[in-house]
Amino acid sequence: MNLVVVGDTLLDVDLVGTTTRLCPDAPVPVVDLTSESKRPGGAGLAAMLAPADDVTLVTAIADDVDGDQLRKALGDMTIVAGPSWAATPVKTRVRCDGQSLARIDRGGKGDPVVTDDMLDAVVAADAVLVSDYGRGMTRNERLRAVLGNHRLVVWDPHPRGASPVAGVCLVTPNSEEAVSACGGRLVEAAGILRDMWLADAVVVTTGSDGAVLDIGDGPLHVAAPPAHVVDPCGAGDCFAASVATGLMHGASLFEAVRSGVDAASRFLAAGGVSGVGVVEGETR
Repeated sequence: MNLVVVGDTLLDVDLVGTTTRLCPDAPVPVVDLTSESKRPGGAGLAAMLAPADDVTLVTAIADDVDGDQLRKALGDMTIVAGPSWAATPVKTRVRCDGQSLARIDRGGKGDPVVTDDMLDAVVAADAVLVSDYGRGMTRNERLRAVLGNHRLVVWDPHPRGASPVAGVCLVTPNSEEAVSACGGRLVEAAGILRDMWLADAVVVTTGSDGAVLDIGDGPLHVAAPPAHVVDPCGAGDCFAASVATGLMHGASLFEAVRSGVDAASRFLAAGGVSGVGVVEGETR
């Protein structure tokens, strides 16, 4: 069975080093670089983390140096990519002792192109995960029409992205996104958003507390197993990809969410995104 992950793909870069002194001209740390790693972000990361055997990434990739690096980081994954007239979105984190000191963003301004091949891949999918990172893919009207007619769509939203199309199986905002979208209390957010988005169900992820699922009968809490978390980056992508895969294989909404919460906890306990990507260089 084929899972299609459709959405905005970014290039994530981690610059990792040590620091023992402050810069002489400003009260900021001097970081001595020890390694640099690159990995897909956004929809690309969700596709890499999906536990399905057959995964296709549907996205737009710019024809630039960062786009070439992104394709390299995606490896042998099946990709149906349209062009992007905007520079490849790149998020660079400077990290030390497991903590982020700064993040530098560049690129990604403009509307990505959605081709007929991309739409055909979505139509042929057994299940679709929409991984929206606010870069314009989900605003495309042709793509939205196709998604609105698909039988199994899981939508992972973004505050700067488009609203989910009506009738999707499940929407998976995190707690901050959910409260911002509905203006309500967290315990009520899933139900409010389910009605607002005309979705079959909404699950609000709540970090170490797990998730709150509403399928129309009120909120249902799904607890998360204890996990030591150093870097939560990627946990939402892992959760959404696991849930979409579970639903594709016939799991109930509760079973799929339960599995997704467990998968995200295992992902974080194993080091999270630190285990994903290619180390480009190391110095000592």
